[in-house]
Amino acid sequence: MALLNNSHSILMVMISFYTFYILFASVLDVSNAVEEASTSGSAGVDGFWPLAPKHVIINNTVQSKQTLNVHCKSSEDDLGLIQIPWNQTWGFKFHVNVLKTTKFRCHFTWGIGESHEFNIFKVARDDDNFGDFPVCKVCIWEVGRDNDKKAMCRINRDASIKPYCFTWDDVK
Repeated sequence: MALLNNSHSILMVMISFYTFYILFASVLDVSNAVEEASTSGSAGVDGFWPLAPKHVIINNTVQSKQTLNVHCKSSEDDLGLIQIPWNQTWGFKFHVNVLKTTKFRCHFTWGIGESHEFNIFKVARDDDNFGDFPVCKVCIWEVGRDNDKKAMCRINRDASIKPYCFTWDDVK
């Protein structure tokens, strides 16, 4: 009888795990469908789903036309040192974590002595449907448009929308 109860318990655990797996997988499938649909113009749904895929693109637009050195990392990933020639781009892809705490911080250097830091992706700004700025699935950044004040600009694919420009995080 104990063997029967033990087997029954194991079976119940397996069924529960399988049910959870099916439900979780279906949520991921729905989130991909919603995000694919959102690229056709609807804004705001990208940030709704946990594990949302993101693509950050960095465009070197420094006024001195120098090569831009970029070192980006999160608490889980270090992307290493990347060199972006003037007027060229580089990007990386990732998924927002379940707790929606994903953040990538980048250190930018160019020319002689130019050195700044910026959070190139943070959920509160880039993946919050109720935030001050629209959610981006593809977050396109121009670096160095204005060397003084608002040097980091997140641009939109729709050119009719003004870019969202920010100061360096290390300059207040």
